[in-house]
Amino acid sequence: MTTPSKAKSGSRTESAMEPASGLPVPMRALLAGARRKEAALISFAERLVRAESPSDTKSAVDACGLLAAEQARILGGRVKAHRQREYGDVLELRFGPRAKTAANRTLLLGHIDTVWPIGTLKTMPCRIAPDQSQEKRLWGPGTLDMKVGVAMAFTAIEMLAEAELLNQEIIVLLNTDEEIGSPVSRPITEKLAAECSAVYVLEPAQTAFGKTGAVEVAAYKTARKGTGNWRIEVAGIGAHAGVDFVKGASALRELARIIETVSEWTELDRGLTVSVGLAGGGSKSNVIPAEAWAEVDVRLARKADGAGIARKFASLKPQDKRCSLTVTGGVNRPPMERTRGTAALYEKARALAAEMGIDLAEAATGGASDGNFTSALGIATLDGMGAVGEGAHASHESVLLAHLAPRTALLAGMLAG
Repeated sequence: MTTPSKAKSGSRTESAMEPASGLPVPMRALLAGARRKEAALISFAERLVRAESPSDTKSAVDACGLLAAEQARILGGRVKAHRQREYGDVLELRFGPRAKTAANRTLLLGHIDTVWPIGTLKTMPCRIAPDQSQEKRLWGPGTLDMKVGVAMAFTAIEMLAEAELLNQEIIVLLNTDEEIGSPVSRPITEKLAAECSAVYVLEPAQTAFGKTGAVEVAAYKTARKGTGNWRIEVAGIGAHAGVDFVKGASALRELARIIETVSEWTELDRGLTVSVGLAGGGSKSNVIPAEAWAEVDVRLARKADGAGIARKFASLKPQDKRCSLTVTGGVNRPPMERTRGTAALYEKARALAAEMGIDLAEAATGGASDGNFTSALGIATLDGMGAVGEGAHASHESVLLAHLAPRTALLAGMLAG
């Protein structure tokens, strides 16, 4: 997606333009509306960011959720909180006319939890400041992933309501446990997605920067890898490394063999990777290790590969028969594959972006989101529809403000069509 400053202007005046997309208003009119609301969008996003909301602190996530629920009510939304004991309450916010069928209902999927602990704002303050290339950014924990995306969704809905273009029911689902695998929100996500014809995920754009620091690509995501996590525990026989060496059975040595085995399961041409990210074991250097363990990350591009990799982990056996294995885990998120439905949504978005003079790209990514769940159900899902920036989960997390209005206008156009 080109930056607004590089967008090509049309040969006709805005008032004379006829939207090629068939929307009631031209995209350039929506863009003008988004620019008028940009200050309010940023202000609301700042409030969300300053309400620190790490996944593991229910009270903090709920406090952030109250801000979102309050804003939804101001916009005429119908608010339902799915109460949780351990995690923040999941928010289901409905806007527009009540739909009787999925054909007239769209799900906007987001989350308000972050990876940042309480107190991060002291070292990563929420602020607007230029970057090295003098582009203004909103900095702070959770800006890109994904509180600005949430603010964009509210703004897009407000724009449509004011223009009397809110002609379908829109569900905004704000999950509170996405960063830790969505243990409680997944069934809620899947249930609501099944009631909709399409799912738009408010995760950040897939962004590529050029040598000068300018954004060269800010793509929507049409495919994501699925994720799996396994833990392998090895029980050996402890013994004195000098006195009783032969009586011991090294759990660490057995684990080393297993690490080599599972690492060979990687098939790059299939988009399947197996990575042992953590491992440990033993107690003292002069003791034959009685215990060892490893944690394994699996990424898969094809849903069909999930069952096969699970069987491989289940079939692991120790080479040293004196050792025993305990293997737990599985596929956490199925892949989001590029389906016909997703491709159709992207082509629609590309046409709308073109009306603003923007060349919208598509991308695939190795990371997963809650959109993986909805896509696996066979529901057309388009991801990366949130903010443009960089540094998710990093100390330089930030959003480029120049892209806020165009991306918000595009989101509004997708909801209006």
